[in-house]
Amino acid sequence: MSHDVLSHAPSSAPGDPDTANLAEWIRNIFGPIFLVIVSIVAIFFLFTREITRFVQFVLLAIAVAVIFYVPRIIEVVARGITRALGVE
Repeated sequence: MSHDVLSHAPSSAPGDPDTANLAEWIRNIFGPIFLVIVSIVAIFFLFTREITRFVQFVLLAIAVAVIFYVPRIIEVVARGITRALGVE
């Protein structure tokens, strides 16, 4: 029943927030903060000579950056998981 209500709703009413560029806006705000935090932690691990933790951290930071910066990566991964599980 809620599907019927949503299908008749206008796509954009006056006064509604513009969500078309929400992901880009979030990337623009949190991207530089993410890079600063990654840089500080990486420098800390290098100065304390914890090379194993540094490598682990860099690999984790790269994985998070790929998810954060590559457009639609979450949608592609979710579709792949559902296909692998046999859900349609």
